[in-house]
Amino acid sequence: MAEGVVLETLSNRKLVYLTMSLLLLQITFYLIGGLIAPAPTNVQNILGTKCLDTGGGRAWTKWHYSRGEGRCEFVDEFNDPRIMMDHISTNEIVFVFQFPTPRGGHELDMSRWFQNIISVLQLDVEYNPDVQFDDNPVITMDARLGYKNKHDNHSDWTEIARSTEIRDLKCNLAKRELGQPIECDLLPFFELGSCHHDYYLINIRLPVDEKRMMNTGIGVLNNIYMIAIHPNGGFSKVWLSLKTCLFPTMLAVLIWFWHRVVQLPRPSNLLERMLLALGLTMAFLNLPVEWFTLWIYMPYMLLFSDIRQGIFHTVLLSFWIIFTGEHMMDQVQRNRLVLYWKHLGAVAFGCICLFVFELCERGVQLTNPFYSIWATTSGSKLGYAFVILASVAACVYFVFLCVMVGRALINIYSKRSLLATMSKARRKYYKGLIYRFNFLMMMTVVCAAITVIFFIIGQVSEGQWKWNENSLEYNSAFLTGVYGMWNVYVCCLLILYAPSHKTKAVITGRFPLHHKHVICAITLCHQNVVLEKEIWFR
Repeated sequence: MAEGVVLETLSNRKLVYLTMSLLLLQITFYLIGGLIAPAPTNVQNILGTKCLDTGGGRAWTKWHYSRGEGRCEFVDEFNDPRIMMDHISTNEIVFVFQFPTPRGGHELDMSRWFQNIISVLQLDVEYNPDVQFDDNPVITMDARLGYKNKHDNHSDWTEIARSTEIRDLKCNLAKRELGQPIECDLLPFFELGSCHHDYYLINIRLPVDEKRMMNTGIGVLNNIYMIAIHPNGGFSKVWLSLKTCLFPTMLAVLIWFWHRVVQLPRPSNLLERMLLALGLTMAFLNLPVEWFTLWIYMPYMLLFSDIRQGIFHTVLLSFWIIFTGEHMMDQVQRNRLVLYWKHLGAVAFGCICLFVFELCERGVQLTNPFYSIWATTSGSKLGYAFVILASVAACVYFVFLCVMVGRALINIYSKRSLLATMSKARRKYYKGLIYRFNFLMMMTVVCAAITVIFFIIGQVSEGQWKWNENSLEYNSAFLTGVYGMWNVYVCCLLILYAPSHKTKAVITGRFPLHHKHVICAITLCHQNVVLEKEIWFR
């Protein structure tokens, strides 16, 4: 078997066909997201129903629900005459959120295609100078989350979690007018990693205790709105269909690549092992395990998805460093992982920090879905710092990668002066190889740039509902396009850097080679040979 790779031996015509096919495939991914898939997420804005729970105090004695037989007794406003006449305390009023809400007179149900649910609260607070409003108000909530399915009775609610949560209420007090609402930030509420049931119910009580200064400085609270955010079922179907098609395709290309590597009369080198790791993590990311959520309750799917994508990003960032480093043709020592320990250590440290941050929030949410790192001022500052530092680190990495690519290109062009001393056939061959390598490097830079942009937008969009910035949106075309780009890029590398069965025409016949000297202008990295002036001539 020839020592060269497909990138070296593939004819120009076949290379053009391959490039055009991959380009059309990439465009197809964008068109699928833009023309077929609906919006990635759906939002339900639900007004809390105020129910009476006389004699209940702070203890949860029963479920309070707003629809169906046995529903609770409603209270329209806090100034309802019954509250004054019956001496009903604030502790006996429960805010009820039962969703999904009816539409067009028809009762709807949640779909397992929704995958997960994230919710935030919007408080309708009114200014009144006679009611205390602290400069830094804190709201305490006794919250309870439950579910039921279609064939259950109206009162057969099953508890998922209950918790007493404290949230910092951040409001704009610059313009305070009597009877006018006060603009307050959204409050993170709960997060479910699986939408497995048909109906969900939230009960919230705001206990007032003047001795403990509990809920005494939050002004006049008229209503509470809950905003439930979940993936769109139509988008989930398109997304899983893509994964189902891409997983076997990536697996087939990966098996073909490694089959060619193991047939070589030498052990695999560093770049080939990194390509194997990259292909495995891409296949793992493509694995459509989300299909199981349609039958099995898997509350850990959000955490699992974050871990899976984090592993892929770690390997992808490490691969780019090794890929460009192995193409530094003036570098004497290569094909050793230890040479990149500083760069890989920095990547591993950053990814471990991201994993710990995700584990601190979504790991705890497996037992308490009401927990949020954004709940307190200190937690919010930590979240802001995380998003900012992660975005800055991603930008710094991209700049560093561009510098490494630039150095590799400079090294290549510095060797072009040697082409004039070669025969016409060899000069033509190496010029084509240089152009191919330049294209591949530019493709790497573009892929890295889009990945960094996708990472930053993903971090911002994930926290937008938690830090009151809900104007940013990214569409389905961008999501499917970037996901498709990763698959196209990895497949392209596996194909082009697979060992070739062909022998280079320009170095055969009257240019016999010794078995220890293999001429390779650009992809020399996979042969662990230093490109020096004398090996251009044999």
